[in-house]
Amino acid sequence: MLKYSYPTNERQKMIVEHSLKFVTEFADGHPITAQVMALDESMRITMLEGMLKDLVGSRLQPILDEINKNGSYAILKVAN
Repeated sequence: MLKYSYPTNERQKMIVEHSLKFVTEFADGHPITAQVMALDESMRITMLEGMLKDLVGSRLQPILDEINKNGSYAILKVAN
C-alpha cells in the first residue's frame, strides 16, 4: 500500500507499506490446533500476526539498523 504523509516541514514523504506473507502450519490432532480452529478466521489472523510481530520484530532491529546505516534516501522499519 502506498501512503503519503505531509510532515510539518511541508516536504512530501512517500511511505510504501509491504505485505509479506507468512504461513503457520498446525499439527493435526494437537490441542492447540483445536483451540486455534475454534477462533473465527479474522481472530486467528490477528492473533498470529501479533505473535509473529512480537517474536520477529525485536530480532529484526539489528538487521534493519545495518540496512539503514547508509540510508540517504529511504529507511526500512517495522510498521506500527
